Amino acid sequence: MFLENTVNHKEQFGWIEVICGSMFSGKTEELIRRLKRAQFAKQKVEIFKPQVDTRYDEEMVVSHDANEIRSTPVPAAANIRLLADNCDVVGIDEAQFFDDEIISVCNDLANKGIRVVVAGLDMDFKGNPFGPMPALMATAEYVTKVHAVCTRTGNLAHYSFRKSSNDNIVMLGETEEYEPLSRAAYYKAMLREKISDIEVIKEDVLANKKDKNA
Repeated sequence: MFLENTVNHKEQFGWIEVICGSMFSGKTEELIRRLKRAQFAKQKVEIFKPQVDTRYDEEMVVSHDANEIRSTPVPAAANIRLLADNCDVVGIDEAQFFDDEIISVCNDLANKGIRVVVAGLDMDFKGNPFGPMPALMATAEYVTKVHAVCTRTGNLAHYSFRKSSNDNIVMLGETEEYEPLSRAAYYKAMLREKISDIEVIKEDVLANKKDKNA
């Protein structure tokens, strides 16, 4: 369970909190919960998200279960630095989609005394660390890893398996395109894809041989 830092008015520095996990793990839900608590405490809160994320709403940060909070879409991390003046708390959703400058932006804000709450995918659909997230997790004071439930085994899931054939690292999607899988289920699913690809290649090779012999 996450507990907010004890407020020390002599301490001039803020801190960074990172909420990470797979698709459908409740990252945005937890981000919204923390930010709404800060708003209730009359703190000045600003929320930002990447401009490319328009799945639910162009301006609102919206969780999968329809919780929402107003945000400012920005095209690049540098915009956050310009728009976050005089804030007590800054929230950033889908941090994995930002450029690497998001790392220095978050640290600069924390060094100015701002509490920075960041949510994002820790791994892409290939199971690799996603964009600036590893560096953000390394420099953050607090890291919370949340988990989804595997759709195939019912165990804890921390992989985001892409069901479509699109190979782009950045691809917005929901349950039609992604499903959360446990390590075992993800390994089996990726193995099936490799076997399927090999079979397709074999069929293509055989077809080409037949064409040449015809």
